[in-house]
Amino acid sequence: MKKDQNQTVSSLNQIKKSTNVVFNIIFLILGLMCIFPLLFAFSISITSESALQAGGYHLIPQELSGAAYKFLWNERAMILRAFAMSVLVTCIGTVITVCLTTSMGYVASRRSFKLKKLYTWIIFIPMVFNGGMFATYVVVNNILNLRDTIWALILPLACSSFSVTICRTFFRTTVPDALIEAAKIDGAGQFRIWSGIVLPISKPVMATIGMFAAFGYWNDWFQASLYISDSKLYTLQALLNSIQNNIDYLASNPYGGLSMQQYKMSMPTESVRMAIAMVIIIPIALTYPFFQKYFVKGIVIGAVKG
Repeated sequence: MKKDQNQTVSSLNQIKKSTNVVFNIIFLILGLMCIFPLLFAFSISITSESALQAGGYHLIPQELSGAAYKFLWNERAMILRAFAMSVLVTCIGTVITVCLTTSMGYVASRRSFKLKKLYTWIIFIPMVFNGGMFATYVVVNNILNLRDTIWALILPLACSSFSVTICRTFFRTTVPDALIEAAKIDGAGQFRIWSGIVLPISKPVMATIGMFAAFGYWNDWFQASLYISDSKLYTLQALLNSIQNNIDYLASNPYGGLSMQQYKMSMPTESVRMAIAMVIIIPIALTYPFFQKYFVKGIVIGAVKG
């Protein structure tokens, strides 16, 4: 009887070969759609400026050239400084985000918390309504006085209601109340329970939130455009945005030793933009395989309704 039930369940879980082929084709197309922009950007970055001006963009370079990467190498002091700033902001911001999000999610997941309903509303309201960009700008710039500091790039993105909700669901479905009660009986306080018991078994959701936060910080240029006027605090993304908005930005840097006219004539503009994009994309893309296992598990568990 049990064997028949197992066979029935197994047959229900099976997918027809034709359906499997269709899904494989769909996912292959989606994968190629994700990879194509990266290949296209790389192709442009190794194409000569004259070929781009004459024939436009092509997936296969019409005329190979390393001028864009040579230009970046000549400007390595500025690029490396912006790269270091991006790494610093991403690392600090990710750590702060994971700590804030997991602690808030843990509190929201405990049914014994007396202010649970009020706390849940405080978390939920920003998901559907917030003060807007003007209010945020006033708080960050005038009240907190964070303009032209690294914290202006970190604190506005440090916490997300969406991420807190994922953590809340994860803790509610994964951490049993009996485990918390047993720890309390043994004399453990709330901080000890959170740091010594909850966090060690929360690697999947921490990796998920960490990846969301890292991607957000690494790709962000908007905060720099609002609060940063000192070019020494520019991240790679802010640098690329400056190049796209005003190609004469590089002419004003102190490292090249060339006049503005010489820069305009010698700079491979389009290929340089794509080369900087490659510099931005590759480091963050290389981190995904290390977190993939925890990322997928965290998304699946976080999606379970609690």
